[in-house]
Amino acid sequence: MAANIPLPTEGLSGGRDSKTATATCYCGTVQILFPTEGPGFVDSFVCNCSDCHKITASMFASNFIVKDSETVHVRGQDKLSKFKQSKTIASGNSMENNFCSVCGTLMYRVSSGYPGMLITRIGTVDDFDLMESKLKPRLEQYTKSRVSWFKGAEGVAQFDDAGPLGQPLPKNKM
Repeated sequence: MAANIPLPTEGLSGGRDSKTATATCYCGTVQILFPTEGPGFVDSFVCNCSDCHKITASMFASNFIVKDSETVHVRGQDKLSKFKQSKTIASGNSMENNFCSVCGTLMYRVSSGYPGMLITRIGTVDDFDLMESKLKPRLEQYTKSRVSWFKGAEGVAQFDDAGPLGQPLPKNKM
C-alpha cells in the first residue's frame, strides 16, 4: 500500500519559506523533492499548446521547470512508466512523459529541447500555498491556442508562441 499523500503540516512539503518542497502522485506511490528557488528552480508557466491539451486531457497545463540534478526521488522512481514521442510537439523536440504506473499521474516531462531539466506539474505539489507564491506562473505561452472562453492567467506575461522559459522577459512583456 502506498504512503499517504503528505499534508503541509507534516513538514515534508516545504512551505513559502523553505528552499525545497515535495510533489506526490495521486496514490502516493511516487514522490519527488525539488528546489523552490534558483539555481535549481528555473521557471513556472502555463502552456496552451496542443501537446499540453492532449497530455493533460484539459485546456492547458500549469508547469514548473527544475534542474534534474537538484531533484530527489524520495520514493517510487522504479514505479514511473515512461512514454516518449515527438508527433505533437511543434518544435519537433521529443517529450518523455513520466507517469506513476499505479495511478497514472503525470509527474514530470523531459524535453530534448531542455536537457537536464524536468517539466513538473504544479498540481502535483503537496503544499498548496506554494501555488500562490513561489510556483505562481511567470508567463503563459501558446495563447494563440487558448480556447476563447478561457481568459488565461492574470498578471503574467502572455506569448502567442513559446515563451522565454528560464530567460528574462522582454521589456514590452513586463
